[in-house]
Amino acid sequence: MSKEGRNDKRQASIKGVTPRGEDYARWYTDVVQKAELADYSTVKGAMVIRPYGYALWENIQRQLDDRIKATGHSNAYFPLFIPMSYLRREAEHVEGFSPELAVVTHAGGKELEEPLVVRPTSETIINEMLAKWIQSYRDLPVLLNQWANVVRWELRPRLFLRTTEFLWQEGHTAHATEREAREETLRMLDVYAEFAETCAALPVIRGRKTQKEKFAGAVDTYAIEAMMGDRRALQAGTSHFLGQNFAKAFNIQFLDEANEQKYVWQTSWGVSTRMVGAIVMAHGDDKGLVLPPVLAPHQVVIVPIYRTEEERAAVMQAVDSLKQQLAAAVRVHVDARDNLSPGWKFNDWEMRGVPVRLEVGPKDVSSRQVVLARRDTGAKTPASWDCLTGTLNALLADVQKSMYDRALAFREANTKRIDSYDEFKAFMDAQGGFALSHWCGSTECEARIGEETKATIRVIPFERENGSGECLICGGESDGRVVFAKAY
Repeated sequence: MSKEGRNDKRQASIKGVTPRGEDYARWYTDVVQKAELADYSTVKGAMVIRPYGYALWENIQRQLDDRIKATGHSNAYFPLFIPMSYLRREAEHVEGFSPELAVVTHAGGKELEEPLVVRPTSETIINEMLAKWIQSYRDLPVLLNQWANVVRWELRPRLFLRTTEFLWQEGHTAHATEREAREETLRMLDVYAEFAETCAALPVIRGRKTQKEKFAGAVDTYAIEAMMGDRRALQAGTSHFLGQNFAKAFNIQFLDEANEQKYVWQTSWGVSTRMVGAIVMAHGDDKGLVLPPVLAPHQVVIVPIYRTEEERAAVMQAVDSLKQQLAAAVRVHVDARDNLSPGWKFNDWEMRGVPVRLEVGPKDVSSRQVVLARRDTGAKTPASWDCLTGTLNALLADVQKSMYDRALAFREANTKRIDSYDEFKAFMDAQGGFALSHWCGSTECEARIGEETKATIRVIPFERENGSGECLICGGESDGRVVFAKAY
């Protein structure tokens, strides 16, 4: 294909996305594909993460990995294939995952004596090893984390949000006491919340899941819930207190200081590539992605502007100098593509959500200044070369804070205290959002609300309003409001 033909093909690929207000689901898919985060695989339900999307995931990994290691955990790796008998040892666990399992029955041209499950999560395979490694209280606590892929057969896939195979980290710990394990469960939930808010600019609500919504095999599940741009909820991270369920199923015992055999207490917790989808939906607009500076693959993109070869030489010399000046402080990229107009490049980088665009033309070279354009607001300001690093650092910090503040204001504007079931149904049918309502605690009332409105209890928040009330459905006593929403 000729250079002109390739250019025409690229020009055609950067057309506008479906407006969010017209079709939010289509908008989301358009943005993910046109910003080159991911694409669909030929395998139904699976996705290909493209380099730009993987760079975003790598930045998420780095931020989380540093936080996980700072709390004393070490990374390890466990097998992808798990004997079916391992899952069957914990009845609730296998029942919960059974519809989603991918099972290998043949390998090497022969039928296997025992089917192997492709890892949906690693509690069972890790616990088989912990039973070998833990003998004494001196071996505790065990604080492990694994970065891996997992497979859960998904019938209604959506890029990053629900795919048959996805990437994540999963933490697994074992402790001598219940108190230590419960503290660990909440500590890691706090790690996730702090990451979401300071790195992803994503305000979250921390709380406990209902028994109906908890992880299969857990005693208690805790989660952080975020509001997306269409007012639906997205579970952005979970932390599970497993009690001794898996310890008893896998006979993980230790000799305590009193020389008595005890079962360990355990936790598990995880964040996945779903976080990429959360960032897209919480911050994106009709021009494409809007990425928080802390996680953006490129924090600054420099777009040179020139018409003649003489202008090009002067502008590119200045651009090279500016890049060297900035590279130690920010992730900077120069768009030096000659076959595309500056306006086309502006649209391209807006689609990709780069936080700050830096424009350099002949007049800017003469005056030793640049033009800075914010992706989040579109505002443009001139800036001197002499203090550009400091100016950009301050601007990126302001973009990060402004994105969080905007997302928080959106959530608060779309959160409502509702005490009438008729009003609740009307709210969910119309605008939707987070409804803070009373619930008696019964699974029956919870299930009926879900069936009739498609809204579920996202969390029983840690920070609940004081005061009792009446359940939306049965009028029974409630000791506080919970968060209801339609969710991904």
